Amino acid sequence: MISEEHLYAIALRECNLIGDINFFKLIKTFGSAKEAWEKAKKEYSKTEGIGRKVVSDIGNPEYLKFAEKELEFCEKNNIRIQLRHYNELPNLLNECDDAPAILYQKGNFSNSVKTISIVGTRNITSYGKQFIASFFKESRNCDYISVSGLALGVDKEVHEQSIHYHIPTVAVLAHGFHTLYPSKHKKLSEKILEEGGALLTEFNTSRKPDRENFIQRNRIIAGISPATIVVETGFGGGSISTATFANNYNRDVFALPGKITDAYSQGCNKLIFQNKATAISTVKELIETLGFNQPREKMEELFPTAETTIQLTENQKIIHQAITDNPKISLDDLSGKIDLASHKILPIILELELLGKVKSFSGRQFIAI
Repeated sequence: MISEEHLYAIALRECNLIGDINFFKLIKTFGSAKEAWEKAKKEYSKTEGIGRKVVSDIGNPEYLKFAEKELEFCEKNNIRIQLRHYNELPNLLNECDDAPAILYQKGNFSNSVKTISIVGTRNITSYGKQFIASFFKESRNCDYISVSGLALGVDKEVHEQSIHYHIPTVAVLAHGFHTLYPSKHKKLSEKILEEGGALLTEFNTSRKPDRENFIQRNRIIAGISPATIVVETGFGGGSISTATFANNYNRDVFALPGKITDAYSQGCNKLIFQNKATAISTVKELIETLGFNQPREKMEELFPTAETTIQLTENQKIIHQAITDNPKISLDDLSGKIDLASHKILPIILELELLGKVKSFSGRQFIAI
């Protein structure tokens, strides 16, 4: 049920320097989004780590007008607005320090059913398709929900195979519900809802499917499940970020190994080699290890690959230097220091982490290594 708190939560989250971490800090201090909206600008010093600049946007009437339109849009389109500080997020996602302050939902999601996140490249090969088909066929009698990102390639196969075997599936979007990307998946998204699944997004209708949103979206895919399966990905594929988030959340990660000469197996092989994922040996053993049946010993890792050397870009150098100068700096504080929105910094930090230049801690804090 939509309430006044939803209105102020949307307005507060729309403020330029109020990311999910700062939003939650303010809620802890003031007790509600409404109270934070009305008091934080004058009483910001009550909240540790919040300065005058962070709260400078709070109280802007344009954000309240936007929030009113957003509530009307959600009511008209049967979209549920779930607030983290009301403990309305999926249970596992709610445990993550950087969980979204607001989650928009179409369709059904059950907290009582196990979720498995499955991700991979848009350039799926016959090898990846065969694995996904085998996985869903072998697990068709198991009670679980599949989670992916509605992208081309692996995501599409995951959602379609779920529907084929009548397994509920959830698609996490990288934009608001006013649009759909890719547009060719409109029918697939409708089928997901018809078959008892759900569409989720942290983004409101002001957010288009910009590049940085996809990596931010990936933390939800990783956080919502106890395990993530990476099917196929290259060295720099977006699925690597999902695996990194899952590792940071202490979740299980599994990767499908392949030939070291296959471009879209190299990312999986590297995850395995770096002990960031367990190699998938057989579909049967994977299903057992996921807890669908009696668990067995963990599978051995296969196909190690060599490390690659990559020069830092200018933006990577700037962010790396800022983290070096300010150990354990939070994402929101880093945003303030270099005057760049947090959602644009996050993809670069993940790149630095994958390069072994940065290490992250709970609460989106970082140190240079």
